[in-house]
Amino acid sequence: MQLPERFVASIEAELGEEQAAQLCAALEGVPPTSIRLNPTHGDSEELLRALKAERPIGWNSLGYYLGERPSFTLDPAFHSGAYYVQEASSQFVEQLLPAEMEGGRVLDLCAAPGGKTTLYASKVGRTGLVVANEIDRKRVRILADNVRKWGTGNVVVSCCDAARIAQLEGWFDVVAVDAPCSGEGMFRKDHEARGEWSEQHVHLCAARQDEILREAWRSLKAGGRLIYSTCTFNRQEDEGTLERFLAWAGDEVVEAPACALSEEWGVVAGRVGAFQTFRLFPHKAEGEGFFAAVACKGEEGGKARLPRAKRSLLTPLDKASMAELRRWVKEPDAMTFAQAGELCYGWYKEQYEAVKLLSEVLPVVYSGVAFGQLFKGRLKPDQALAHFVGLNRAALPAVELEREEALAYLRKQDIAAERCAEGLNLVCCEGRPLGFAKRIGARVNNLYPNVLRILKTE
Repeated sequence: MQLPERFVASIEAELGEEQAAQLCAALEGVPPTSIRLNPTHGDSEELLRALKAERPIGWNSLGYYLGERPSFTLDPAFHSGAYYVQEASSQFVEQLLPAEMEGGRVLDLCAAPGGKTTLYASKVGRTGLVVANEIDRKRVRILADNVRKWGTGNVVVSCCDAARIAQLEGWFDVVAVDAPCSGEGMFRKDHEARGEWSEQHVHLCAARQDEILREAWRSLKAGGRLIYSTCTFNRQEDEGTLERFLAWAGDEVVEAPACALSEEWGVVAGRVGAFQTFRLFPHKAEGEGFFAAVACKGEEGGKARLPRAKRSLLTPLDKASMAELRRWVKEPDAMTFAQAGELCYGWYKEQYEAVKLLSEVLPVVYSGVAFGQLFKGRLKPDQALAHFVGLNRAALPAVELEREEALAYLRKQDIAAERCAEGLNLVCCEGRPLGFAKRIGARVNNLYPNVLRILKTE
């Protein structure tokens, strides 16, 4: 499908004919394939060799370009959460974060499918907290699945509009708005986006971005950092959105510390008032089209105000249940446990009070680590526990599967009983947990979730 004529005309008006021609030519090429490693999941050097990684992504410490696009669906390491398939340009947000993120609170306001959420989760560490919000109920399920698989245990996933989140006034150190946009930057990767593009859609996106950005600002604490990004080229949704926001927020917006760029990256830097801006064009930088901006809220930007809490949805556990959950983690004294609905969950102690508050004021879909259900005092583990970085591997036997056996397991097929110990087993491939299986005599129950099973055959 050809590029929309009105889009081409708007790019020529913005960049000039020569630059517009180079950009349009780049949009007809093949996009690079890139991943970002999960630093908590196994031997990265071996994994990079297996993925045929060519070179690092300059602007992200854990990002890599691959020489060719493998079948990620048929890679057990992908299903273990060892890496995230993330477009290279979107990984640029790492450059906009504060130098010290450990223990910080981050709001990822338009979070699905979870690429940036998992990046922030790795940055804030176990003492920090990421609130990943997505308004679309279908997309929030995908977001929650990716958070579980990432396994850091420091994310709360919620499903509501920006105004609901804004009730947490002045609560977050960093608020990131990867705004819904017209998607012009994805025209190379997604040809269907070309057919969906229209000038009317651009106007609608810009109006929605204005509303989201203003609500996001309310939730940012004084001195905190605001990151705004889109995957589109047009000025109305990029610099124009910032100009309209500055007219509304006034002197509350101040400059963030300068971001150092390497000329080799091909990133085009600019400025809109207090905002530093960054454009990644496919004909200049090795990635898809991306726009990002960063600024801070001044120290006089208001005080924190929290909504009145409702009835807690987290139920304390008795001593016997606590003891059973504690044996499943490497550092039980570092965690707090409770029950929500039918499932038991665990959270790092530094996060628990914040998570409890969030569960009382937001529609939380997932948080911390789902441990599973207790039956007669024993835990039937949830899939999320297999991916948790804090899992005590000594809590149960592990069965190591070869690649083809692992794929059979991920398709929810049978695995040989003689490979497993009697009772519950942790199923691994190349040392990375994939899930659980239970041997009962001569048969093995494959406990991999039906909704996650691989349907692709080759």
